[in-house]
Amino acid sequence: MPSVEAGAAGPLTALPPTALQFAQKAFITSGGRLLLVRKSASDPFHPGRWEVPGGRLEVDADLDLDDHIRREVWEEVGLKVDPGPPFHLWQWFMPDRGGPPGRQVRVVAAARRCRPVTLDATLGNQDAGDHLDGCAWVPLNEIGGYDLIPSLRPVMRAFLAPAG
Repeated sequence: MPSVEAGAAGPLTALPPTALQFAQKAFITSGGRLLLVRKSASDPFHPGRWEVPGGRLEVDADLDLDDHIRREVWEEVGLKVDPGPPFHLWQWFMPDRGGPPGRQVRVVAAARRCRPVTLDATLGNQDAGDHLDGCAWVPLNEIGGYDLIPSLRPVMRAFLAPAG
């Protein structure tokens, strides 16, 4: 017997709705270094923390997933990249700032190894919503000294793990 009347709000339907979005993060390496970007003090979620370039899919603008990661990297750090295959999938939840009160966004993300075609990183192409104020090519053995956004930490461990 059901615990609620048919059609009535139950324990799951009583929760605020959740929007689903897809994101990709680019792990761009060159000469034993990884490109990291730093969130600015104005970032509403992770001010001052480090991550890798990337962002959410623009359904109406991105032609495919390769186009999506190329666009994100170009917008955030001004580099052209050759996207490789995904090596890690993960998710996080965040408040939906554009939705109804209490609504959450569930972001499902893929991490991809990318080969840089250009190397001169610049923040000049970003829009205000990116909230970035720095970027650095960091030697792989020094990444542990950087304060990464929490959801990226297990992904970074997967990236740095020996192949095999």
